[in-house]
This record gives sequence, structure tokens and C-alpha cells, in this order.
Amino acid sequence: MVSLPSILTLSAWWGLATAIGAALAYAILALATARLSETTTRGVLLLAWLLHALALAEGLLGEPPRFGFAPALSMTVWLVLSVYAVESRLFPQLKARWTLAGLGSAAVLLALVFPGTSYHVIASPWLPLHWALGIASYGLFAAAVVHGWLMNRSERSIRSATQPDTGVPLLTLERLTFRFVQAGFVLLTATLLVGWLFAETLYGPGLAGQWNHKTIFSVLAWITFAGLLIGRARLGWRGRQAVRVLYLGSGLLLLGYVGSRFVLEVILKRV
Repeated sequence: MVSLPSILTLSAWWGLATAIGAALAYAILALATARLSETTTRGVLLLAWLLHALALAEGLLGEPPRFGFAPALSMTVWLVLSVYAVESRLFPQLKARWTLAGLGSAAVLLALVFPGTSYHVIASPWLPLHWALGIASYGLFAAAVVHGWLMNRSERSIRSATQPDTGVPLLTLERLTFRFVQAGFVLLTATLLVGWLFAETLYGPGLAGQWNHKTIFSVLAWITFAGLLIGRARLGWRGRQAVRVLYLGSGLLLLGYVGSRFVLEVILKRV
């Protein structure tokens, strides 16, 4: 019969092996993507993506589960890579592979160094759903940021009369960027509503209506994204002006959970 310490040790080694494997596969893709065939590239990306998912699952579903600023960033990058994997099928000319692979490797290693807080007791069985909504909104806004960055690069190439190096038409990038913003805004709204309506159920008695750093930055991000969508619909915001507002809202959202947890876990050494 396998003892509990043996199971925990096996789980720890499994998480370490999958994280290192994912980081190495991403690094190979980032450094050698120009020398790999399309078939090999897709295979390495799929391997890295699967290992990354297993590493995330070990942290979230382990005993006890762990979560924090670095796992949140790692999951966000994984979601962006998932979006890219789908989009690369629809737009084979999309050129962002080496950048995203580098981000994937860095995110996996960061989560390995800072695995987050152990949650021995979760206040509500609905709390993981609340987390999932929030992280999904992070992922969609991160995908919007990547597309906004590609859109800026394409616009600069057009202004300088050079060949755009993004591989996707500017109008297509713009349309994709705002679709991600809209979807992220819906999920962020749902996350804030759930957190506000069921705060005591999710986090414990006496926490309803509490305004902390996470809540303040998240609400400011929501206001910024709402302004961006209204500005685009009513005032015709486009191009670099819209992308700047997108960056601002995403920065505020990043400061919400990831920023507050970074201060607690790394600077203040509190869990």
C-alpha cells in the first residue's frame, strides 16, 4: 500500500517534471522556430501546451491545491497559447510563435519558482468557478493585448511603406482584438458580479462589500474597458489610441489579483 508521503512526493516530482518539460519545449520553439519544419513546430507546440496544462493541473488539483500570482500568469499565458493554436489554423500566416513560446517558457519557470499559496480549506465550492471566470477574462484580455501589439506593428509597417510582418491584414487584427475585448469584458463583468453578490459565500462571513486593492483595481479596469468599448462604438476609436486604452485597462486588471498577490507573496512574505 502506497503511503500518503509517497503520493505527495510523486505528485511533487510529476509537477516538477511536467513544468521543466514544458519550459524546455517552449524554449526550443522560441529559439529554433525558423529552422523547424511546420509539422515539427506544431508537434513541439502541442507537446509544450500539453505539458504546461499538466503542470497547471498538478498545482490546482494537488493536495493541497495551490494558487497565486505566478500560477495565474502561467494559466493566462496558457490560455493565450490555446487561442493562438486555434487561430494559427484559421490564419496560417499569423507570425507570433517565437514571442508566445518565449512567454510560455518564462511563465512556466516563474510558476515553478513561486508556486503560490496552499489552500487547505476553500470557503465555498463555488470559489474555483469564481477563479475560473477571472482567469478566463485575464486570458481573453491578454489575447487582446497580443493582437493589439501585432496591430500596432502592422500599422507602423504600413506607415513606413514596408511589408507588414504580422502576416495578417490590419483590419482582421483589429476585428480580432475587439472581439477578445468584448468577450473578456463579459467574463470580467460576470466575475465582479459573482464576487459582489456572493462575497460571504465565497470568502467567508464579514467580507461582503469589502473594498481592497484587488477589488479597486478590478473595478477601475472594468470602467476602462467599458470606456474603450463605448469609445469605439460612439466615437470611432481605432488604431493606436484604442490600443493605449487597452494597455491601460489590462495593466489595471493585472494589478488587481496578480499585483496584490505578488506584494503579499514576494515582498511582504505573507500567504
